Amino acid sequence: MTPQRASPTNEKPELDWSWPAFVALTAVQMWAAHACVFFIHEYAHSFTAWVLGWKSNPLALHYARPTLLVLLTQLGISENVDYAPIFASGHGRQAAIIAAAGVVLGNALITFPLSRWAYAKAKRQALRGWAMFAYWVCVASVGNFIDYVPVRTFTNEGDMGTLQRGFGWSPWTVLLVLGIPTAIALVCFFLRIEPSTLQWLSPSTPARRIVLVVLTAFALFCFYGAAGWFEGCPTSHMISVVSVCAVFPLMTLVRGVLVRRNSISGSAVSPGALEKATHSGTALRPKAFGRRAGGPRYS
Repeated sequence: MTPQRASPTNEKPELDWSWPAFVALTAVQMWAAHACVFFIHEYAHSFTAWVLGWKSNPLALHYARPTLLVLLTQLGISENVDYAPIFASGHGRQAAIIAAAGVVLGNALITFPLSRWAYAKAKRQALRGWAMFAYWVCVASVGNFIDYVPVRTFTNEGDMGTLQRGFGWSPWTVLLVLGIPTAIALVCFFLRIEPSTLQWLSPSTPARRIVLVVLTAFALFCFYGAAGWFEGCPTSHMISVVSVCAVFPLMTLVRGVLVRRNSISGSAVSPGALEKATHSGTALRPKAFGRRAGGPRYS
């Protein structure tokens, strides 16, 4: 027997959690999203090496000594691929493919589109909590794009150094080949994904949208953008300094002003429009996080 839907008047128009609950859930989701995207990135390296015959166990990653920092950021965990014998055997291009697999296969072809699919599915079911998690997975995916291009593009170490050495490319070639799709992803994110997502997640609470704007900019330009601060070449360090000290506050200011302006312009018409939509039965009144009529739901 199919359970009946709740009456539209009983459905919540947005996430109605208290501020402490909202902050706690956001923190957990940001950590979980980063962890998911990180491990898919590393396993993309590992499985590609396995497919090409340079690794016997694709599930075997290199794990750092467990500490709180490792738990929170996964720092020190890597794909556990030895590139030296690959280059020594004259298969530099295969080494480059393995190095590029993390951001190209793991993030661009798996986590980024998967996050958009999950968000669309959660939105159709009006599950804002799951939609917010999908949003943070999208942020982490875009953050990985920035982490590699442009932050680590000019370093001779790590994945970007292996990519350059294997393909015989200069950093400028890498910047052109991978920088264009990264720029397109960033433009799409800031012009379409972020504004529409935050508006749907919290349509009548501009303060929460501003908090999400600040956290989004911090994740992209301080957490991921700071990858070259303490490692890589002087150029990577300079890019990270600009990302943290200039791009982060600028993007936070611009997006915050836009959120504020939209909330002011929308407040003049939203009550009447909402009442009209309510009487006409056309308004979307989503359910609370993971819940449907007839019992709890978290899937």
